[in-house]
Amino acid sequence: MRVRTDQRYFLLIFVGLIALVWFTLWALGQSPYDRYIDHEQLGELSLDSGLGEMLALAAIFVGGWTLMTVAMMLPTTLPLLMLFRRMTYRRADHVQLVGLLIAGYIGIWGVFGVLAHVGDLALHFLVEQSGWLDSNAWVLGAGTLMVAGVYQFTPLKYQCLDKCRTPISFISEHWRGSHEKRQSFLLGVDHGIFCVGCCWSLMLLMFVVGVGNIGWMLALGAVMAIEKNMPWG
Repeated sequence: MRVRTDQRYFLLIFVGLIALVWFTLWALGQSPYDRYIDHEQLGELSLDSGLGEMLALAAIFVGGWTLMTVAMMLPTTLPLLMLFRRMTYRRADHVQLVGLLIAGYIGIWGVFGVLAHVGDLALHFLVEQSGWLDSNAWVLGAGTLMVAGVYQFTPLKYQCLDKCRTPISFISEHWRGSHEKRQSFLLGVDHGIFCVGCCWSLMLLMFVVGVGNIGWMLALGAVMAIEKNMPWG
């Protein structure tokens, strides 16, 4: 009974945290600082800036991207978090272990955000250098949509999706119980890698519809949650 009550409290805190992150993103979108999480405006600022300012703007973008990752992707991994917490509940450091798992998971999505931002800046640079691309920028959006659509049906997509849909098997495969703190962090890293493997193409769509667009974030987050946690996803 105590374990169930504790799990219920954890779930309430988790939902409250996610709701707070969504509210923060909404508030940022309504503020004068929304340009720092809008990749189009941020790209224009970066291309006109020096190296130091570009790095600072990139760091701000990664911070915003991390918030979006917490809002969109962390809820999709709730089954694994709940199971891991139940397995480590009797340990005195179980809260720290769960925190390390989350840190490893979010860290991988942060790395993906850096790579996506660099790639987006490179595309902006190519568009500025090519008159044809500047006049036909729709090709880039269409290409992104096509890549995302094709990847949905590749074997690699389904292999990564299978890992995400079976949290019991995943923890059994990656959790050894020794060097617990390091293992917890690496468990989050491994899960993050497979999660990126099954969702990277959908996350790239954010660069088509607009990074920071709350409506599209909710829609894509719901799609990925269903895809990862439902056998018919």
